[in-house]
This record gives sequence, structure tokens and C-alpha cells, in this order.
Amino acid sequence: MPQPPPHLTLVLGGARSGKSVHAEALIEACPAPWLYLATAQAWDDEMRDRIRLHRDRRSADWITRDVPMALPEAVAAAPGPVLVDCLTLWLTNLILAEADVEAATAALLAACAAAPGPLVLVGNEVGLGIVPDNALARRFRDAAGRLHQRLARQADRVVFMVAGLPMIVKPQPHTPSPGDHA
Repeated sequence: MPQPPPHLTLVLGGARSGKSVHAEALIEACPAPWLYLATAQAWDDEMRDRIRLHRDRRSADWITRDVPMALPEAVAAAPGPVLVDCLTLWLTNLILAEADVEAATAALLAACAAAPGPLVLVGNEVGLGIVPDNALARRFRDAAGRLHQRLARQADRVVFMVAGLPMIVKPQPHTPSPGDHA
């Protein structure tokens, strides 16, 4: 049986990298019930289908709460174990609503620190591509990078997903040096 995750795990990766499935498996290593804090908003049929596929994949042991904006409050009220999917959709909601991103980020960091855990946060890594061609997209990319950096500093574990494979970024895995002996 897999080990439960540490207090705070941040799972990052690109689109369709396996972030959500990996994060769900981490939380499912804990005793049920599990809380899924969903930040997506179903603005169109395609997004409604994506949300349905995510929900259909999860068992009845998952409790889903839709929190497109009130994520810090939901994390603070959660008894744990909790999965947040996803940070970048939450950030999108804040930016489009012209909310105070800095204040919301500070509130989320405080809620994560106080949460009983385990807590697994999922976010899209959006800073690996080209520089966006418009100010709103650049603002989003920069805000996502800052949010992920702050959460990564606070996290016990950071995982970067590539093609469905988890790469542990924090803590750094031990790499033997030439002087190490087995």
C-alpha cells in the first residue's frame, strides 16, 4: 500500500501530464473520506465534459466541493485529507474577477500552514513555453510562477509530472557522489 503524503505536497506539470491522477493516488493512500476542492468553472460544454470525466473517475469516497474563488477558506475549514485541483484555475478566476491576487495568495499560504493535512495541491506549470503575446496572459503566467514558487518553498514535497511519471523535485533525492560507499 502506498505511503500517505506528507503534510503539504505540490504537484506541478503541463497539460495532460498526469497531475490529477497522481494527486488522487497520493490522497487515496490516506483513510477515506477524501475532500476534493475543485476550482474549475464550467463556462462551456467542453469544460463541463472535462469536469464530468474528473468526477466520474473518482469513487464515492470522495467529497467534492466547488470553490472557484473561496479556496483559502475551504482549505482552512477542511479536516483533511484534501486535494486541491487546480491552483491555476483558481488563479484564473481571481484575475478575471479582478480580485487581490497577493492577498488571496497570502490567505492560501496561511490556510495551508494551518491545515491538519495531508494536503495535495495541483497546478499547471505554464512558464516553460514562449512569452505570451498579450499583457493578460503574461500577467497570468507571472502570477502562476510566483504562486508556485511560494507554495514550493512551504511544501514538504514538490512533484513535477512528465508524461505520467512523477519526478520528485523536493526533497531532492540523494545522488551518490564518487566518494559515497554503498
